[in-house]
Amino acid sequence: MGGAPGSSIRRAAFTTTALVALLSWDPTSGSAIAQSGAGRHTPSSDELSGLGLRSIGPAVMGGRIDDIAVVEERPWIFYVGTASGGLWKTSNAGITWQALFDDEPTAPNFSIGDVTLAPSDPEVVWVGTGEPNNRQSSSFGNGVYRSIDGGQSWQHLGLADTHHIGRIVVHPLDPNTAWVAALGHLWGPNEERGVFRTRDGGRSWEKVLYVDADTGVVDIAIDPANSSILYAGAYQRRRTPWGFSGGGEADSSRASTAVIAGCASPTRLSIMDCPQARSAESAST
Repeated sequence: MGGAPGSSIRRAAFTTTALVALLSWDPTSGSAIAQSGAGRHTPSSDELSGLGLRSIGPAVMGGRIDDIAVVEERPWIFYVGTASGGLWKTSNAGITWQALFDDEPTAPNFSIGDVTLAPSDPEVVWVGTGEPNNRQSSSFGNGVYRSIDGGQSWQHLGLADTHHIGRIVVHPLDPNTAWVAALGHLWGPNEERGVFRTRDGGRSWEKVLYVDADTGVVDIAIDPANSSILYAGAYQRRRTPWGFSGGGEADSSRASTAVIAGCASPTRLSIMDCPQARSAESAST
């Protein structure tokens, strides 16, 4: 290796001296800052008065974008739900944004699974908390929230143990009737999963579709030709520290499934569980 044996030591000593000199220099006054102790300096309150706390990252704390809901009659107004950065609203096509969940006292975190506007009244906003993704870093939520004033105030409507909500759909004519697709716990079994329905704006809920404690519902859609027919997709999933298991015997991703609004409590993901569903199927064939 090149260089005299003591050259690296001399370079290290010079670098240390230069660094100490740099840290001891006050650029505002052009003079050295008085040292105390063995080359150490304790900043005074006057010296620190010009410093302010600021966020230096990570720069992607919002994480994944989970959902977007647009006011169709006024498309410059829309909502964005993020995996770990809360719910945001813009009223000017994204020029400025308003954080809607920062001051919500009952929200344990800012993970959003779904945001939905009532088709008959876009001021009614439904939010399901807990992202539906299957990562080790997936954040969970504490149920469903609703706003009737375009996101300015919120009411917590329960279903806290669902943890992860994949979709909320609202009746096209009634903003108080909604269905929630709940995945349930990611790291273990639980009963609060499946499809839940409310007909009174979230004051009460009934479980209208349930498979088992290991299988949740990730998505749900209303038939555009018949609002009494809903299609849901469910599957088993389980996250562990060392991996992930998805699918299973109760998995319904191999076929479409139907849930009829008039059906009280179907117990399996099959269109044949409801007399109304069989009638609708027969009429369509």
